[in-house]
Amino acid sequence: MEQFIINLPLEHQITYGILIFAVFIQSLYYLLIYLRPVSWKMGDENKNSEPLSVIICARNEFSNLKAHLPKILNQDYPNYEVIVVNDCSEDDSEILLGEFGQKYKHLRHTTIEPDLKFSHGKKLAVTIGMKSAKYNRLVFIDADCYPVSNQWLSEINKSYIINKQIVLGYGGYERRKGFLNKIIRFDTLFIAMQYLGFALAGRPYMGVGRNLSYLKQLFFSGRGFANHYQLLSGDDDLFINENANNDNSAVLLSPNSITRSISQKTWRAWSKQKKRHLTTGKHYKKGDKLFLGIELLTRFLFYISLLVLIYLKADIIIIISIYSFRMFLQLIIFKLNMNKMNEKGLLMLIPLFDILLPIVHFIFILSNKINSRKNRWK
Repeated sequence: MEQFIINLPLEHQITYGILIFAVFIQSLYYLLIYLRPVSWKMGDENKNSEPLSVIICARNEFSNLKAHLPKILNQDYPNYEVIVVNDCSEDDSEILLGEFGQKYKHLRHTTIEPDLKFSHGKKLAVTIGMKSAKYNRLVFIDADCYPVSNQWLSEINKSYIINKQIVLGYGGYERRKGFLNKIIRFDTLFIAMQYLGFALAGRPYMGVGRNLSYLKQLFFSGRGFANHYQLLSGDDDLFINENANNDNSAVLLSPNSITRSISQKTWRAWSKQKKRHLTTGKHYKKGDKLFLGIELLTRFLFYISLLVLIYLKADIIIIISIYSFRMFLQLIIFKLNMNKMNEKGLLMLIPLFDILLPIVHFIFILSNKINSRKNRWK
């Protein structure tokens, strides 16, 4: 291969060099980071059933609370409370929570009344929920989410071994018909492969509020949301980015620990959600931004150099061979992660999504810069 490249014109040599470099770096990410969640196993387990406080923030979530709250209230766990922060809801959530409260004595709720003179984001609701919590170990899930098993809390509790203060779980989306559902589930899976993989490699940088746990003590000793309270997003990932490290963080990926949500049904709703979430990335630690940026850059270089070589009429067999090597490695590791996280129906679309999603994210980021209006948390 080396002798073959040396005999090529200079522009071919440069482009092949870029392509090989990009494939090498991409392979490192897949083998050293994205493969780690596949081999996850529960290590030492906490044998004591410590009390837990589950916190749910809800704004106009009557239907979701009615459907999903019983799955949280009926967990097979001896000592826990569920706190619902009803944040300025205009539907019948308050009535529903009152009815549930009569049936489930471990359910408590608090209400934030609308104030025309004061607007707030989700972080206020989360903070109120934490201040209301009786117990030190907090568990977070969104109102439109549910655990797939009644062992969810038991699995989280097992992860709190010595020195662990944070538990990072996986929150996926239900499988539904339609292309949008597939791209949302792929996006969620790939993000999970990144943040869980990096956490298992000793560099935790984010978590998701659909399935997350940490100590109340850690939140208030770490100044909570003080450094980014003005941002409407970041109640989960930015807090973890500031406070997580290899010693205090655990990953949880057992079948009974997964949560599910119903994905957005329209492109507009999903784009609004994604654009809000993408506002937090620039506030990550420099090292985390560097590692994530290198992966994205080398992916772009991979596809751009392929296109340039095709334009230069380079040897098509070599181009196909290099592309196939990366794609084969990618499909294998994605498939293993799909099995681990119980995701189905995505494998054949991975070559398309691998190109499409970075472009979509770039458009969303550009839109955020052009449109300075802030998105609401719900």
